[in-house]
Amino acid sequence: MEITLNRIVIYARNVERMTKFYETHFDFERCSGEAGEAVELRQRKGGFSLLIHPAGKGIKIGQASVKLVFGVPDVEKFCAQALESGLRFGTTHKADGYVFANAKDPEKNSVQVSSRAFSGR
Repeated sequence: MEITLNRIVIYARNVERMTKFYETHFDFERCSGEAGEAVELRQRKGGFSLLIHPAGKGIKIGQASVKLVFGVPDVEKFCAQALESGLRFGTTHKADGYVFANAKDPEKNSVQVSSRAFSGR
C-alpha cells in the first residue's frame, strides 16, 4: 500500500495570521479554505502542504500544535492493517470528499491517516 507524508496540520488561534506568515516567508499559497475555516497552503514549487486549522480550547499552542498527516488511498483498510500490528485509530470521519482517522504516537503526538490527497482536494 502506498503511504506518503504529504500534509502537516498546524493549529492556530488566528488562522489568517498564520496563513499570511507562511505565504509571506516560506512561499506557500492558499489553495482552499475560507475565513473561519481550516486553510490549506501549498508551496509554489511543490512538496508537502500545510493545513492551518483553528485551534480548539484544549490545544496548548507551542506544545501540542502540530499533527502529522499520512496520505493513504483507503483509510479503513489502512486502519484495519494498523490494528493488526497494534496501532488503534479512532473513529473514521467522512469530510468533504475524503475520509480520515486519528491516533497518537508513543509520545502522545497526534497522527492522522487521510484520503484527502487522493480525492483531488
